[in-house]
Amino acid sequence: MHSPPVWQGESQLLSKGNGTEHLQVHGHGGVQFQNWAKTYGSSPELYFQPTSVEEIKEILELARQRNKRVKVVGGGHSPSDIACTDGFMIQMGKMNKILKVDKEKRQVTVEAGMLLSDLNVKLTKYGLALANLGAVSEVAAAGVIGTGTHNTGIKHGILPTQVVALTLLTAAGEGLECSEGSHADIFQAARVHLGCLGVVLTITFQCVPEFYLQETTFPSTLKEVLDNLDSHLQRSEYFRFLWFPHSENVSIIYQDHTSKPPSSTGSWFWDYAIGYYLLEFLLWVSTFLPFLVPWINRGFFWLLFTSKGEKVDLSYKVFNYECRFKQHVQDWAIPMEKTKDALLELKAALESSPKVVAHYPVEVRFARADSILLSPCFQRDSCYMNIIMYRPYGKDVPRLDYWLAYEGIMKKFGGRPHWAKVGSSLAGSRLHPDGL
Repeated sequence: MHSPPVWQGESQLLSKGNGTEHLQVHGHGGVQFQNWAKTYGSSPELYFQPTSVEEIKEILELARQRNKRVKVVGGGHSPSDIACTDGFMIQMGKMNKILKVDKEKRQVTVEAGMLLSDLNVKLTKYGLALANLGAVSEVAAAGVIGTGTHNTGIKHGILPTQVVALTLLTAAGEGLECSEGSHADIFQAARVHLGCLGVVLTITFQCVPEFYLQETTFPSTLKEVLDNLDSHLQRSEYFRFLWFPHSENVSIIYQDHTSKPPSSTGSWFWDYAIGYYLLEFLLWVSTFLPFLVPWINRGFFWLLFTSKGEKVDLSYKVFNYECRFKQHVQDWAIPMEKTKDALLELKAALESSPKVVAHYPVEVRFARADSILLSPCFQRDSCYMNIIMYRPYGKDVPRLDYWLAYEGIMKKFGGRPHWAKVGSSLAGSRLHPDGL
């Protein structure tokens, strides 16, 4: 899904004697870090890939001595600059093991650098699964909770609500074990931590028995889905829908538990030849002829989304889908009861500004209220409204007018931005603190 950063230049061997103990930590200079979408990057002064807690302590002590900030990164998948720094960067990819599986409690404890894509597979060996996942699993466990990753399902919270305990190493080198029963206030902050509270070392997830999902997709209209929103929410455990801007077209997606065997109505021709290669080419053409975008949105709805589709597989294989295109993304959470008003206002804003074009889809998802301090769903059931502008063949597409119109609507209805996404003026701002 993403390419890890590649460093260039010489490494520095950092040594410190402490009585009979002598630790050595390699810091690499010349690193060019980029996120998955290649929309943001940075050149940290030193780049580290520690293999133990003791190494991390040494890095933090060196940072204190040199008065440097520390940024901890995982998979680098966030489509914003939240992982960027010119200070010290710690990449946790070598601390990626399962430490404990409690079959009775259905809990698993992992090191912070474990990718969910690896965890999903390993959990099947124990007959376990995570109850909910985001669209992408090429993300590290600590990163998932760092920015408040979410999926959909009004009975389900954002992914950090599945965390029942974590261990944290503060900037001073102090280790804290946090849960509802220990350092509870820090626990409620650290489940969406933004890299501000320390280095997350381990995470304990609450799991559920392994399960299969049936995904059913079918066409509808914006009026129908908004007029019957409560009914759709009750009908499917993991309900979401896609609206195609510049049209009334909607694709409804239900995902629910099933005992059916794996199956799929998809095909390489429609999913890739048409849904990827042809679409990317037409989006590239539309950078020269923007008036084509509404036609592309309507045409691809007709080609790919007018027929009913079904898929049955293990839960994580249905939750996850392939992010084929590089992209700019915004995603704000508004009170769930404001869904209809906000979406209709966004539609009206586009109709009143015909020169502003919006790629499909606008993805609408839902999440249960929680008590996590920095969660966009803090104390309210929420609707996430995700907008997107693709970057065909890596080419940037004008998006500022669309972004500003969307942000204004989200703010009007009490919106809270997704911490991993970036807006017209959020990059590098107060929303993205520079680590420890």
